[in-house]
Amino acid sequence: MRRSIKSRLIKNFMLIILVTVIFLEILLITGIRNHYYRNVEDILTSQIEFSTTFYARYFSSGNLEGILIEDTDIFWQHTAAQVQILDLEGNILMDSLGINFTDRIDTPDIQQAINEGRGVWTGNVEYDQEPVMAVAMPIESAGESIGIIRFISSMEETNIIIRQISQILILIGLLVVAISGVLSLFLANSIIKPLKEVTDVAEKMADGQFKVRSQVKVNDEIGRLSHTLNYMAEEITRKENMKNDFISSISHELRTPLTSIKGWAITLKDSEELDNDLLMDGLNIIEGESDRLTGMVEELLDFSRFTSGRISLVKEMVDIKETLKTVVYQMMPRAINNSIDFTVNIDDDIAPILGDENRIRQVLINLLDNAFKFTGEGEVSLAAYEEEEYLVIQIRDNGPGIPEEELPYVKDKFYKGQNSKSHSGIGLSICDEIITLHGGTFKIESQIGEGTVATVGFPREVSA
Repeated sequence: MRRSIKSRLIKNFMLIILVTVIFLEILLITGIRNHYYRNVEDILTSQIEFSTTFYARYFSSGNLEGILIEDTDIFWQHTAAQVQILDLEGNILMDSLGINFTDRIDTPDIQQAINEGRGVWTGNVEYDQEPVMAVAMPIESAGESIGIIRFISSMEETNIIIRQISQILILIGLLVVAISGVLSLFLANSIIKPLKEVTDVAEKMADGQFKVRSQVKVNDEIGRLSHTLNYMAEEITRKENMKNDFISSISHELRTPLTSIKGWAITLKDSEELDNDLLMDGLNIIEGESDRLTGMVEELLDFSRFTSGRISLVKEMVDIKETLKTVVYQMMPRAINNSIDFTVNIDDDIAPILGDENRIRQVLINLLDNAFKFTGEGEVSLAAYEEEEYLVIQIRDNGPGIPEEELPYVKDKFYKGQNSKSHSGIGLSICDEIITLHGGTFKIESQIGEGTVATVGFPREVSA
């Protein structure tokens, strides 16, 4: 994988660089060629304009054929280029190189000169191996064109200069590609190295070594991946510790009632003279411990169903006001026995909601049970009211409170805080699952020394 990513990075870098260099080379060479060709064209144009102006000023009164016979040098004395004089049909009347042309010349520059006043043509001719450039202009007398003058220059020297410059540019381009290739290798390594480190750490974590940490500190996607891996390892370690604590705690909690049941069973079995009071005490203890054991097992079963997604709600219209009163009536004796000031404030205009009454009652009992456990002989209040689209149930106590660092985890599975009195650490997790299945909200707020507030919101439904 590392080589694959590295090779792809280098290939992509080199492809971009190569395409860019080739594009720039073509652009520069084309620009240089056009520049030199334009210079030759300008020189020829300047010279041919001088010759036509000179003719129009001093010789236009004479006959063109006569001038060609007697004063031919007037047309080429100001230029080193090949000079041709043609009639308007394209037939050559004179050539400075003395080349005999039998065919009429029909290159584009001739027609352009007649129609536009100047024509330029670049191409190959039979008497020169290199391309030539021809500039043609009409020869005028008394405002009328009487012939065509044509200056022709070989592009051999110009092309040699262009090729030399092109070779230099190509060498520079190759040097740029080579340097860029080396830089691409270093750049690919700068990306692959931290990625390899993160991969090595991930492989160790996959092998169960959750104490290792990624040391990549770059501030980019790989750095964020490194931070995420470290956070994942910390969360896995924390949840693993919570699970181990849960197993240890639940094992102890299950062993305690079983020990009591077994102890009293042996006592009652071995007693030769069993009086009625001893028998009743033993049976009451066995019954109570069995109920406690059953409650823990039911809690674990509920938790298992919720986490596996096998639980479903039996929803119907619930008179939540009556449900609250039933729960309050059920919990009031415990509050009295524990000397807890239990106050209740339920609005009269609370409307029924759509939900599973048994599960809602389970949530309320669990939250009140937690409040009573932590309050001791303090105060616990229950309030229910409607707020916007939710029925809000708020349970408040003035117990010792929950440390701020523990608040984000109190609803996690198996979590038991420092001051927890839970048997298994899954009570609040089950409450959260039930509330979530109802589409509600669950928030816990707490301050050390001031108590805890649990706020539950159930959506207000008007029909099933």
